[in-house]
Amino acid sequence: MAAKQRRKDMPEARARASAASPAAAGRQKTIVIALGGNALIRRGQAGTISEQLANLDKAMEQVARLARHGYRLVITHGNGPQVGNILLQQEGSKHAPKMPLYACVAQSQGLIGYMLQESLYNKLHSMGMNTPVVTLVTQVMVDRHDKAFANPTKPIGPYYKSEAGLPGHWHVVETLRGVRRVVASPDPKNVVEAEAVKDLLGKAIVIACGGGGVPVVRDKIHVSGKHTKPGLYGVDAVIDKDLATAELAKAIGADLMIILTDVDAVYKNYSNSRLRSRIDRMNVAKAKELMGKGHFGAGSMKPKVEASVRFLESGGRKVLIAGLDSLSGALRGKAGTVIEP
Repeated sequence: MAAKQRRKDMPEARARASAASPAAAGRQKTIVIALGGNALIRRGQAGTISEQLANLDKAMEQVARLARHGYRLVITHGNGPQVGNILLQQEGSKHAPKMPLYACVAQSQGLIGYMLQESLYNKLHSMGMNTPVVTLVTQVMVDRHDKAFANPTKPIGPYYKSEAGLPGHWHVVETLRGVRRVVASPDPKNVVEAEAVKDLLGKAIVIACGGGGVPVVRDKIHVSGKHTKPGLYGVDAVIDKDLATAELAKAIGADLMIILTDVDAVYKNYSNSRLRSRIDRMNVAKAKELMGKGHFGAGSMKPKVEASVRFLESGGRKVLIAGLDSLSGALRGKAGTVIEP
């Protein structure tokens, strides 16, 4: 009788063991994955849709495998090359009305979101999964009085031969390739649609905060200019995608943030090939120390490390920074850089 009882209890015991396993526990974990805009368009490419879909192929297969293992997934992405092309298309047309930068950011969210949806949908269905993939046009709140608005530094759009004929309110800089527009890059304060993302967790894979989100301020000036009406209104600026990703990851209580980019890991002295050294693992204190010593480029790795610190200091458990095609290896601890509290 005791032997029969033990045999009867074995399936239940196995079920308890399975539920306690890391894989089973991981089914409830939330991962936010940030894709760099340059990861979709590789160096030397024109940026055709077929090129970008081909570049996404391996990364989306790895994302689909995470979904198959039960993780709740949110994807964010950069948009530098894509929004630049949208601006070029506007400059080339004399008939279509020109759109403000924040509207172009929204356009790029739809464009890149569509490509991610198509690629990921096909990967999921090839694995027998019917998980929906949805893109949210996402607004991110910034401060109207952010110091960045007084000192625009973020280059966008095409190069021009001279300032002649350019809008008078633009800020421009001289470069070796010509004159280029620069805009503010204010700090993200909160993600307007964060609760909607949270509601979708587990029901769909969510694509959000594309290009850092559409920068908006809370104001009393209606866009028509004819009335005063409190609300959210877009401003011409570019929010750093990684900092916006950290803000979203904090808001939805993500366990893990992954930043996939066009380098394989974080390095000290990256610009100096003789002194360059790879960092496999570091904690928040070390990350802050290296940032303070200027080891990370302001327009490249520094915002990624800064975003990692913000996420971890708000309760996040781990950050991985790795190459676009190295997601699986990074999750196994065989690629990229791990940053922990």
